[in-house]
Amino acid sequence: MARATGILMVCLGNICRSPTAEGVLRLRLEEAGLSSRARVDSAATGSSHIGHPPDERAIACAAKHGVDITALRARRLALEDFDEFDTILCADRTILHEARMRKPRTSHAQVELLLEWSGVGKKDVPDPYYGNARDFEQAFKLVDAAAHGIVERVRQGRF
Repeated sequence: MARATGILMVCLGNICRSPTAEGVLRLRLEEAGLSSRARVDSAATGSSHIGHPPDERAIACAAKHGVDITALRARRLALEDFDEFDTILCADRTILHEARMRKPRTSHAQVELLLEWSGVGKKDVPDPYYGNARDFEQAFKLVDAAAHGIVERVRQGRF
């Protein structure tokens, strides 16, 4: 059996967008019977929320859609991630720039925008942190659409 593809979701604090994306993608892979073909995690470019659970509003929004992210804890993007993951998907262009700046020259990891890479039209997932429940719902819908695109890529072995 081939090695599972490593997919890392990254946002600023790892408490809103990236843990939601991690949880949604895990669920969509499981629903498609592809859990064994991809290893999914999430991380932050910032360090202010390290060790914290996802934002309560992100947890509530995900739960409303049947996704449990309560056990996740924020961690910072590490140099080792560029070797351990095949694809690093960033929530927005600022995060993408920072992740690419940190990427070692020897790494073969793809570092891309989450929505662009997965076929969703918008380029950035807006950060809902300073918003309301509607903003979290919008972010959820975008990462869920991206998850469906990623599942298709996994199904087709396009990594």
